[in-house]
Amino acid sequence: MEKQKRKFRWLRRLMRVITVLVILFIIACFIFDYFVQFRKSDDELQKIFAERNIDGRIGYYESGGRKLRYSSAGNDSLPALLMLHGSPGSISYYSGRFADSTIKKHFKVIAVDRPGYGYSGFGDPEPSIQKQAAMIRPVLDSIHKVNHPVIVMGGSYGAAVACRLAIDYPGLVDGLVLTGPAIGPGHETYFWFTNIIENGAIRWFIPRLFRSANTEKVHHKSELEKMLPHWKDITVPVAFLQGENDDIVDTSNAGFARRHLINTPFLDIKMIKGREHRLAQFEWPAIRESIMKVYSLAKK
Repeated sequence: MEKQKRKFRWLRRLMRVITVLVILFIIACFIFDYFVQFRKSDDELQKIFAERNIDGRIGYYESGGRKLRYSSAGNDSLPALLMLHGSPGSISYYSGRFADSTIKKHFKVIAVDRPGYGYSGFGDPEPSIQKQAAMIRPVLDSIHKVNHPVIVMGGSYGAAVACRLAIDYPGLVDGLVLTGPAIGPGHETYFWFTNIIENGAIRWFIPRLFRSANTEKVHHKSELEKMLPHWKDITVPVAFLQGENDDIVDTSNAGFARRHLINTPFLDIKMIKGREHRLAQFEWPAIRESIMKVYSLAKK
């Protein structure tokens, strides 16, 4: 009898420890959510623009029942460069690139907070790549009327959205620059906890940044499979850049691009030695070079 009592006492203590650890983990998630968001407020962005002498503007628009934020800089008469961030991320990821002298000279630059990120419904993602493209289309509509050609640059998960824009709205996109692109179904890293996080009993306390990223990851393979019949519809110049040591998006995506982008007049695939996934942070000169190459082909 005494032995059984000790056993139950031990189990009760274990349950208390587990309960305390779970509560502490949930509290830590809320603290993380508050301090780590990979986004900057309008005021913070304006401060960056002022410090770097960028004629930057921030605006919002309604599309697909959502309110989305964008930023822009540059002369309205110049060709346009639309930048789409990866997952997670926001327009603040590219804010410093607006000051690049070569880019400023040649482009009006626009960046959009994709649905679920930044200030476009933070933590409320849109898993459909096609719907994301449709939500971003109004930006293309507005710039294509006065800015030509229009180059779309997409990083990581944003690359798939960039390609979907070229597929669905071919008259609005004149060239693509893809960095660390996740475009082949299943050609990326999946984590053991990915599907667990989508469970409603757990999802509510997961930081919003990761909620959006996780939902996109869960649906990404099936969303990319929907695009398989349409890659032949991309008929604009394409530059593809990826790190040889990419540990997030498999380098087999380069082979996927070679097999499926069969109607593009120009496909330049560059694998960057010694680099992993974060190209926009560490390989901007190579990205800028690709942007200018695609631009030179698109304006002919």
